Amino acid sequence: MAREKNLDLVEISPTATPPVCRIMDYGKFLYQQEKKEREAKKHQKVITVKEVKFRINVDDHDYETKKNHVLRFLDEGDKVKATIFFRGREMTRTNLGRQILERLIKDVQDKSIVEFRPRQEGNTLHAILAPKKVEGGKQPAQSQAAAPGRANQA
Repeated sequence: MAREKNLDLVEISPTATPPVCRIMDYGKFLYQQEKKEREAKKHQKVITVKEVKFRINVDDHDYETKKNHVLRFLDEGDKVKATIFFRGREMTRTNLGRQILERLIKDVQDKSIVEFRPRQEGNTLHAILAPKKVEGGKQPAQSQAAAPGRANQA
């Protein structure tokens, strides 16, 4: 029957009893599958991990700047890896590094979820933060907040 119609006989489910086959144009079928996969890739959100590095003797202004970077990355939908690198004698002061990471986690807790609590690996201490899932309510809140500011300027 497949040869008469100038099509291919394709085995769909070889493990079924009896095996299931279909008469179709196999090249066209593969093309449509590839097209579906490409379309699905277009709608995927790629999550990248951004890294922000701290030192144990970080100044308040530097800390605030890096905290703002973390908040911006989280708003963009990226995960953030906060890292503290210890050199030499700083290894005896790992508790200071842990305090900095805990402070960061506390400061950004309304915008983030902690995926990994601060963890020491060799001479680095790191934590991973992910953006909170918000159900579409985020966009209207920003536009409402911006609208009164524009009205006051006019």
